[in-house]
Amino acid sequence: MRDLIRLAVAAFLGIVLSAGTVVAQQQPTTPAPTGDDSGPVQQNDGIVLKKKQPKDDKAPPPPAPAEEKIKNPKGLDLPVIRVNVPVVTVDVSVLLDKNRQFVPGLKVGNFRVTEDGVPQPVSDLRTMKAPITAVMLLEFAANNWYFIQDMQNTAAAFFRSLKEDDYIAVITYDLRTRILTDFTKDKMMTLQALQTLTIPGFSDTNLFDALYETLDRVSRIEGRKYIVLVGSGRDTFSKINLDTILKKIKATPNVTIFAIGTGQLVRTMAEPGMGGIQRLDYLQADNQMKTFASMTGGLSFFPQFQGALPDIFASINDSIRNQYVLSYKPSNPNQDGSYRKIKVTLVDNEGQPLKMIDEKGKQLKYSIIARDGYTARREVE
Repeated sequence: MRDLIRLAVAAFLGIVLSAGTVVAQQQPTTPAPTGDDSGPVQQNDGIVLKKKQPKDDKAPPPPAPAEEKIKNPKGLDLPVIRVNVPVVTVDVSVLLDKNRQFVPGLKVGNFRVTEDGVPQPVSDLRTMKAPITAVMLLEFAANNWYFIQDMQNTAAAFFRSLKEDDYIAVITYDLRTRILTDFTKDKMMTLQALQTLTIPGFSDTNLFDALYETLDRVSRIEGRKYIVLVGSGRDTFSKINLDTILKKIKATPNVTIFAIGTGQLVRTMAEPGMGGIQRLDYLQADNQMKTFASMTGGLSFFPQFQGALPDIFASINDSIRNQYVLSYKPSNPNQDGSYRKIKVTLVDNEGQPLKMIDEKGKQLKYSIIARDGYTARREVE
């Protein structure tokens, strides 16, 4: 019985295996996929659209062509180097010694300028006649009534010489510096400030401190400025010394100082009884006033009598209201902050010293008033 069952199972397995072989032989062979497997594939039961797979192994793009190496990018102009050549401007007054009158009619060729001894060609010359900007710097200290009276008379005389468009400030000093009026055209305000100078305070005269502060104040104002310094010239208790104020004067451009000494008559009368130290003190004071004026191209006066004041201020007005302004480009272009010495002389057509004569053929003496130098700029300015 068992043998019959085994034969039946074996026969059934043989039939199943034979049928599977025949079915496998009848199925068509699927073609191998091409390199692009993202397109449609033909199968027995229809078209199958396969999902496009991202390509992770893309070939890198070819390198960009190397740009030509040049010094400047294309389309960019070459840089332009600009050299800042300074121009020096010098105010010059030419006055006759006899009457201190201004000498008009001079030409460019009549001026010879040297800087540190080197001749400089004058490129421009013009005459200037304009309103002034000035400070009255007045010594007002309780030391001597005659000095105060001289100061008051001098300030009043200068006030009477002012023009309508002049800008004037009034500053006084003793132990401290006081601004009575700032720059103004209002002559009534200036007069009222001068009228307050009746009772002084301290007896000390700190001239150096007052002049330093005044120079610092006017240096912030554009254009030409003038300081009319009226005082004894003595300094008693300043924080700075003479060398410091002289350096400040050299470093402050476009400022001219006119110095008028006070107390000259009383000093002359008291001189026989003065000791050697006191006499030397006043002589040094006069010399300081002269130095302040000459360094800036100004004038200094030491009148003994009030009657000389109108002529003094007529001379000052003639000097500051009628000036030659000459310009030149220095041959030394270095911007090193050094002090350059300037000398201005007058020459004739042949280059010889200019001679002036009056209508009778008599030679006239004259003075050339100009600043004795300037401080060159530095690179960082």
